[in-house]
Amino acid sequence: MFFKSIDDESEVLKLSAEQLIKERRSASNFEEDIKMTEHDFEQIFELVKYAPSAFNLQHTHYVVVQNAETKLALKEAAFGQHKVGTASATIVVLGDRLAYQQAADIYEGLVNLNILSKQEFDHTIQSINQLYESRGSQFLTEEAIRNASLSAMLFMIAAKEHRWDTCPMIGFDPTQVKKILQLEDRYEPVLLITIGKEKLSSRSPRGYRKPVREFVTFT
Repeated sequence: MFFKSIDDESEVLKLSAEQLIKERRSASNFEEDIKMTEHDFEQIFELVKYAPSAFNLQHTHYVVVQNAETKLALKEAAFGQHKVGTASATIVVLGDRLAYQQAADIYEGLVNLNILSKQEFDHTIQSINQLYESRGSQFLTEEAIRNASLSAMLFMIAAKEHRWDTCPMIGFDPTQVKKILQLEDRYEPVLLITIGKEKLSSRSPRGYRKPVREFVTFT
């Protein structure tokens, strides 16, 4: 069960997972000059941190862009898409191609808590390193994209839970984005997500959704 605060903070409106999923829409335009605070984002990311990831490597890194000059540069990198300019922020979702190199740091706590023995820890880290280092560069990129995409979907659901609207975007120049943000080569720009309050007067009817029988096969 998800919970959504309404304007009167003394009241709480329960919203089921089903309702939350159905209410989430990709916003094509946003109300301008709506500010989001660091606290607003922290509420969202406190949920996002529970996103699944392979081996719990947590491949995803987020860059929250609110600075007007940087947003303008991102708008140009996104081929001038209007919503980048009107959104409260543009989120750059990055996948870390070298996330596996942090496995020891992530699993160390399990050793300290006696959940893993030193032998189990060593075997786990060795297995992770062997997998990621043996599959080649394309696998590292695909893993970064897979895991960041899972996290990004949870980000949009969590944002909706806190009454913010979003739109995932693949229409951008990743090379230009990396240059704007001065990103290390290890990071793969996976998505842009605009976030703010949707301008409802710009909303179009929801697009056609295939019936289940057209996209599910039972064997």
